[in-house]
Order: sequence, then structure tokens, then C-alpha cells
Amino acid sequence: MWNIGRTNFFSGFCWWCLGVTAFLSADLFLLFAFYELVIVPKYFLIAIFGSTNKEYGAMKLTLYSFFGGMFVFVGILVAYVSGGSLDLNQLSQFEFSPQLQSWAFPVLFLGFAVLAGIWPLHTWAPTGHAAAPTAGSMLLAGIVMKLGSYAGLRVAMNLFPQGFQMWSKWIAVLAVIGIVYAAAVALRQRDLKFVIGYSSVSHMGFVLLGFATANALGVSGAVLQMFSHGVIAALLFAVAGRMIYRRTNTRELDALSGMNLSHAMPFAAFTFVIAAAASMGIPGFSGFAAEITILIGAWKTYPIAVWIAGAGIVLVAAFTLRALKLSFFGEKGAQGEVTKDTTVTTLSREEFNPITIPEKIGACMLMLTTLAVGVYPKLLLDRIMPAVETMRFLK
Repeated sequence: MWNIGRTNFFSGFCWWCLGVTAFLSADLFLLFAFYELVIVPKYFLIAIFGSTNKEYGAMKLTLYSFFGGMFVFVGILVAYVSGGSLDLNQLSQFEFSPQLQSWAFPVLFLGFAVLAGIWPLHTWAPTGHAAAPTAGSMLLAGIVMKLGSYAGLRVAMNLFPQGFQMWSKWIAVLAVIGIVYAAAVALRQRDLKFVIGYSSVSHMGFVLLGFATANALGVSGAVLQMFSHGVIAALLFAVAGRMIYRRTNTRELDALSGMNLSHAMPFAAFTFVIAAAASMGIPGFSGFAAEITILIGAWKTYPIAVWIAGAGIVLVAAFTLRALKLSFFGEKGAQGEVTKDTTVTTLSREEFNPITIPEKIGACMLMLTTLAVGVYPKLLLDRIMPAVETMRFLK
């Protein structure tokens, strides 16, 4: 068991290192190389150590990644042939022709956006999240999906600003569809990890909407949302996979609703309540700070999109509260109703292994992070906005 755990950790660590290297690359060739190499440990981490339909989930995620990588390769090749360099700093000063930008931008941005979970090329994300082990789900949400959105911002939007202006409305359209559609689908899921997986797609829709605003406030909010979602999704997956599934061997909401987990695992229930509040965008958490910044920026450019995204926020609250209730609070009786009188005696803490100290420390660190950024978002925005204001695509 120790060897399996060590191998799992090593695979995740390699995945993390490759992802960080891609974030740090200022050369397009290196960025593309590490962008593609990150698929290798990602595949094996899911296919070997995953759970639900792990082979299918690993293969689907890999095929979608390579599909997006095909478009990325074409876009990078066009930038190199036209600009004569692979250095991002040099290419950001080069003026590509409007005709080239009109088709090169959507090709390059779409390739990156696949990894960011853009609708309708998002279906790999819930399947991959559900199939991956807990560490894999946390890294998938916190690093891999952010790699796609970061590259779309740093490379596609900054190298082809005129092309971005031509296509920004369509990005906004796909973003709001993704927000509402993924939230509506999450409302019907019976597997807790699928709920969180579709939640990730919905929240990444806010990132794309922030990009589409093309103003400093909206884009800064999108970058803040990238950080916020990585923390919140990791916390949700830690509860669903590490704390719940590891002890109950199920993620089915109907089964969990009868286990009295709020009494059997009070720390897990408390952690999930905090994570749910952050995911719903309750004031005081990083989710609220990021989404309100995006919506204010979007109101200046796409006011109708803000109203539609508002409907998505309502759906996010609905499926989050549903998952919280079924997972920890309430038992379905014979008539299908929640009977609070019987839940207190259904299961006890002794029937589950206690939450370990490392699990508590990790969860507390994530909770404190989302709370700190929510209370004082200026901590990150003061570092994000100066970098965003140097981008060429801003209106």
C-alpha cells in the first residue's frame, strides 16, 4: 500500500511540476511542449489510480487534450512563421495582419479553451474529475484547467488582439451558455463528484466571460476567479473524495443521504459547508470577490450577459445546496421525505475512521485561503491588475 501511495504521489508531483513549467515558459515551443507533456502523468494517474470508469475517463480527457493541442500547434506555427520568433515578449510587440488575426486567433484560443472547459467542448471535465483519484481531481481543477485559461489569455489574446476583438462577443456567448448549462446539468446529477465536476465547468464560464469583457476590471476578475476556483474546487474534491468516498465507498447522493454524515463526520460537514458557501459566492469568500469583479466588468460591455449569468448563479446555489443537504443533512424515509428524527441514530462517528490530522490541516489551509482572499481581495488584485493593464487587447 505504501508503494502505491508513493507512486500516486510521485505521478501527481510530476503532473504539478510539468504544469508549473508551462506557466513559467516565455518561449512558445517550451510552453507547447510542456502543455502536451502534462497529459502523460494525467492519463496514468487516472487510468491506474482512478475509480468510476477510470479507463474511459482517462482516454476521453486525453483525446480532448490532444484535440485542443492540434489547434494550439497550428496557431503557434502561424505565429512563428509570421513573426519570425518563438519568444513571447518579442511576438507581443509584433503587429500581425488583421486578416491573419481574424482566423488565427479563434484557432489558437479554441485549442487552449478546450482545456479550460469551454462549452460545448467541456464534457471531458466532469468525466475526468469523477474518474480521477482525489489528488488527481484537485490538480485537474487547480492546475490543468487553469493552464488552458492562462494560455488563452497570455498567448492567444495578447498576440492577436484584433482577432480577439472580432471574436470576443462569441466568447461571451459561449461563456454564459456554459455557466447556465453546466449549472443546470449539475442540478440533475446523482454522483457528488459529477456535481462538483459540472460546477467547475460553470465557474470556468465566469473566467471566459471575464476575458470577453476586454477591460482591466473584468479580466482581473477572471484571473482572480482562476485562483479562487482552484482553491474552492480542491476543497470540494478533498471532502468528496478523501473524506467521504474513502470512508463510505460511495458518492451516490441517494446513498449518502441516509448515512447521517453530519453526525458521523462533523469536520467533513463543516468543511463542505464552508466550501459550498465559497462556491455559491457568499460575501466574505474568494468566490464572491472574483465573480462580482467579473460581473461589474461585464456590465460595461455585455449587460445582457450579466443577467443571464445571474440566472446561472441561482442555479449554482440550487445544486450546491441540494448536494450539501443530500450528502450530510437528512435521510430519505419510505415516502421519500427527509426525516430528521431518525438521522441522529442512523450512524455514529465510531463507524467511520476519524478524519486525520493531515486531512484537517490541508482543509483548514484551503478554507483560510478562500476566506483571506474574500475578506481582502486587494491582496491579489494589486498584483493582478498591473500585469493585466499591460495587455494589448484591452479596450
